[in-house]
Amino acid sequence: MDVSILGPFKVARSGADVTPSAPKLRRVLALLAVQANRVVSIDQIIQELWDERPPPSATTTMQTYVYQVRKVTRQYDQAGHDLGADDPDGSGMLHTTFGGYMLTLRPEALDALRFEQLVEKGRGQLAAGELTTAAWTFRLALQQWKGPALTAVNTGPVLQAAAVRLEEMRKSVLEQRIDIDLQLGRHHDLISELISTVSEQPTHEGFQAKLMLALYRVGRRSEALQTYQRARAALHDELGLEPSTELRRLQKAILDNDLRLDVPPGTATTGGFAGAATPPNMLPPDVAVQVGRDQELAAAGELLTRADRTTAPVIVVAGAPGIGKSAFAVHLAHKVRASYPDGQLHHRLTDDDGTAQPPAEVLAELLRVIGVAPEKIPPTLAARSQLLRSWTANRRVLIVLDDAAGIDQVLPLLPVGAGCATVVASRRRIAGPAISMTVDLAPLAIEDATQLLTTVLGAQRLAADPEGTGRLLTLCAGLPLALREAATRLSLRTHWLIGRQVDRMRVGDTEITDSMLRSHRLLPPGARRVFLVLLDSDAGAITAAAVAALTGMDEATAESYLEDLVEFLLADAYRQADGTFVYRTHALYRAAAAVLDDSARNLPLTPSPYAGTHDRLPVHQLRT
Repeated sequence: MDVSILGPFKVARSGADVTPSAPKLRRVLALLAVQANRVVSIDQIIQELWDERPPPSATTTMQTYVYQVRKVTRQYDQAGHDLGADDPDGSGMLHTTFGGYMLTLRPEALDALRFEQLVEKGRGQLAAGELTTAAWTFRLALQQWKGPALTAVNTGPVLQAAAVRLEEMRKSVLEQRIDIDLQLGRHHDLISELISTVSEQPTHEGFQAKLMLALYRVGRRSEALQTYQRARAALHDELGLEPSTELRRLQKAILDNDLRLDVPPGTATTGGFAGAATPPNMLPPDVAVQVGRDQELAAAGELLTRADRTTAPVIVVAGAPGIGKSAFAVHLAHKVRASYPDGQLHHRLTDDDGTAQPPAEVLAELLRVIGVAPEKIPPTLAARSQLLRSWTANRRVLIVLDDAAGIDQVLPLLPVGAGCATVVASRRRIAGPAISMTVDLAPLAIEDATQLLTTVLGAQRLAADPEGTGRLLTLCAGLPLALREAATRLSLRTHWLIGRQVDRMRVGDTEITDSMLRSHRLLPPGARRVFLVLLDSDAGAITAAAVAALTGMDEATAESYLEDLVEFLLADAYRQADGTFVYRTHALYRAAAAVLDDSARNLPLTPSPYAGTHDRLPVHQLRT
């Protein structure tokens, strides 16, 4: 949903929307959306629709509107847009509660929810003293806005109050972000933005004061004083007020060349980098439970903390969808964070829809985080890469790149200073001279998988349903993402036996499905079709000869596509007695086969780029 309208139901990932035509129906949907995940009382809906003059049929008419909203949102959710929170009873996103209704939405589904979530995150970073990171998070929050809230809805009293609340929060966040930028010495970058802002809000003394300070710091003292005079005139003409004590004190300080107005000591403002006293920390929160990875963590941690190294190490973490690559990379980064005091950067390289982000765009975002003014970011990939390397050359910085789609996406993002390092969580096996270590994550052993479940659910819960616990461990087959998701859902449903969760997972409605789909969309077209053939096989295993017979392609081409699946970590290869391979995939991937686009079954069978070059692959996961 677009925060500029909060009436049409806009999906963040796809851009599609649900736009009721009836004005009052739009108003009901907007009210439920702006109060998403909270109960909206019947009285509030009636007040919004008719204010103080509801008709005798108000309750019946209101229920009709709610029914229409429920119908539309349920159809939309069932169409695969996955906006709602967990929905065990299949009732869609709109739920009836005692005395009202609640529209359940994921934070990423609604711009207003994403805005508030980012604001909360940014304020936490600010409280922790992480100024650069907080400023970046506030920028992301403000980017959710496309215009005034609720402009496409004829608002009543309840929605009008919500619009005022959102607007006040937007102004507050904008002020906080500008204050941080001034602390970081970014006054050069703020002037044009502040001039535009005060022209829209000439009586806002806070923005006027910030513009005066920015102008003073760049040596434009006379313009700073003129800004004060314009602010004074606007206040007098529009409100009949004199400037506040704070604004008058700032004017006097500018007249006196007060040194306290200068850039804070230790803040660098040259060379294109705004710099900051507080290094950026973009790492996501650490994973609370990390089991079965002690050996891999120890080896990677030793490389990342070695004092005698002469080059920046690059560690690639590879494994099947759901194996825990991202969690491992983030946990590792937190363990070694103290060795990288100049900052920890993090960026995800593949979007939710499986689109690999261009490295030039990733570099632009990383450069902004480390303080490069937007107008000083070079236009080309090579120049941006060089600028990042020049910044890291004499610093100790850790870069975590999540969801990498290939080596070409990673190489331009690598730092060069020997004190730096990079951890890459990759969706495929990648190789190259820049890579120092590859960590191939295997499924968790049964003891570790049991420990993970026990940590979340408790030993008594597992003992209460040993048969269901065994089925869950078998189905998850050591995939931490599947185990964590199952344990989380069971912890919210204390009345469920564990076996009931197993039955729900078999229909493919899991986070594993999402992860598998992102990898599937990165495959060459022919490999995507062969993957469907593998998923449709009775035992989740197939040979190249069988694929050739089922599809009409020659056996060499079939084998090359199957090898693509191994490289993209969607299948394992097992050597048979005659030297050929049988290719297997995970039971949870097979459960998700129904959600794959049927058009993949008719994709062209063009030769794989890896046909005849299988020995170039880094390693098979071979089992005899």
